[in-house]
Amino acid sequence: MRRRTQRSLTNIVLFGTVLFLIIYLNRPQSKNTPFAWTTIRYKTTSTTLPQPRGICPGLADSSKPALVVARVAADGDSEWLDSLAHLYHLCVYTADAPVDTYATHLQVPANRGHEAMAYLTFLIDNYADIPAAGAVFVHGARWAWHNDEIDYDNAVLLAALNVSAALAPLGYHNLRCDWSASMCSPSSAPAQGSLETSVNAMLEPWDARAVSDAALPAAFAALFGGDGSATGMNSVADGSASSRGAGRVLLGRTDAVRAQCCAQFVVARDRVWQRSREEYVALRQWLLDGSSDSGNIKHSQSGNVAPRDDRVAGRILSYLWHILFIKQDGVYSGVDLEQLNILACPRADECYCRLYGRCDLQGCRTPGHCYGQYLLPPDFRLPPDWAATHS
Repeated sequence: MRRRTQRSLTNIVLFGTVLFLIIYLNRPQSKNTPFAWTTIRYKTTSTTLPQPRGICPGLADSSKPALVVARVAADGDSEWLDSLAHLYHLCVYTADAPVDTYATHLQVPANRGHEAMAYLTFLIDNYADIPAAGAVFVHGARWAWHNDEIDYDNAVLLAALNVSAALAPLGYHNLRCDWSASMCSPSSAPAQGSLETSVNAMLEPWDARAVSDAALPAAFAALFGGDGSATGMNSVADGSASSRGAGRVLLGRTDAVRAQCCAQFVVARDRVWQRSREEYVALRQWLLDGSSDSGNIKHSQSGNVAPRDDRVAGRILSYLWHILFIKQDGVYSGVDLEQLNILACPRADECYCRLYGRCDLQGCRTPGHCYGQYLLPPDFRLPPDWAATHS
């Protein structure tokens, strides 16, 4: 009887300890402390930086918004973009084209980070010449499951896009309005720094979303904190908190970064210029330093650089664009994450009206969906013959 009592007490103590740890690790964090996400502070150890081979011809004299296209050869023919040339100044980057010193096409340093490499290369090489009308950043495939149009046709979306209206509220807007496949809904996925996210990433290492969400807190710490360490996140590499403003860098266990899918957006020139060119250079180097073909062993072994898995690295940056470009009124010392999440996820009906002129829609019974405007395809894929049957 005594042994049973001791065993029961031991089990109760163990259960209580585990329960306490779970509650402690998931306790609410302070909502009043801003995040010090105002400057990219990543420091590369590379001694050489890529040559500027992404200068878009004629951009400096253009009165049209730039259309920055990040494509790969598998995206197929790019002639669909020609019909948009009267609306946009085309700047098309093919990431998997061989780097050639004498090539006349726009080049990126490496096929890395998915669309982010082309976007950052455009921002770096054309920083001084961003058009007054702004810039639109899109993927190179005309037909894609994430295009917020009933036929998933990016040509239709871009032809209908009202760039000036899209930029009017915040100077930045994602091109998607429907919330499916995004992090806009609090029920869509757990907070990136939560215990649940970490466990999911360990149990399902093949799931790029789970793994990238788990890697996001450390990645943001490296980018905005400058040292990438898991402790002491309220200081930067030079030890001066005042050099980056008050606030914290590391996401807490209940802090969620809400954002729209899928890294297609429009941004105003002054929102681009609120970040220095050196910040975009640092962000691109974070990607390059983590690549598997990096010539610097220190880069490939450091936890401070981008994850080597390109799916993970690219997805981390898809959470970053609105943080870089949205300017929060009344927030001077850092980023108010709760306010930022609201700004990043406008109601679907308001978004469709502002961006595409689809107003007074019926069937908008939830903030993130309007019936008949978009339908998430099964398994996030279009049928193989979709382009052939819809062109």
